[in-house]
Amino acid sequence: MYAFDMEMFLELLKYTIPGLIVFLTAYFLLKLYLDDRLRMELAAQRSEAMKITLPLRLQAYERLTLLCDRVAIQNTLLRIRMPGMTTGGLRGALLLSISQEFDHNTSQQLYVSDTLWKIISLAKNETLNIVGETASDLDPNSDCSYLVEALFKVIEETGPASTLQKAIVAIRTEAGQLF
Repeated sequence: MYAFDMEMFLELLKYTIPGLIVFLTAYFLLKLYLDDRLRMELAAQRSEAMKITLPLRLQAYERLTLLCDRVAIQNTLLRIRMPGMTTGGLRGALLLSISQEFDHNTSQQLYVSDTLWKIISLAKNETLNIVGETASDLDPNSDCSYLVEALFKVIEETGPASTLQKAIVAIRTEAGQLF
């Protein structure tokens, strides 16, 4: 009886082991195939998404570069300075214009990195601080030409190392990483 059971067991193994080998081989081949198909599908989806988001991101970089250019003190002065303005009036108009320009572009943060957005926010805040601090040393009722002169002196001292210029460099750097 023992020989019969052992014989039957060996016979069973003779058919089971090759079946298991075939099953495992088919399973792994099918798994590799399906994983490869999934990778290809995800790559295609990413490629399609890039076709949509790349133009939006480039537009955001363009708008943020324009923002940095527009909130530069010398450019803001050209747009808002009016004859007969006082130092206090020009200070308020500068602060308002810079803040509004920034607020108008806050939606662009969706398309750029958090680090870049923080750099741009810092540049805006520093620009506001320069205007505020420079104007605080002057009589608010004096002619605005005193504030303009003082601001140009600060800009000249800062030179190309201003935070707005650094923000523009950061924008170019991040945009360049897209390609």
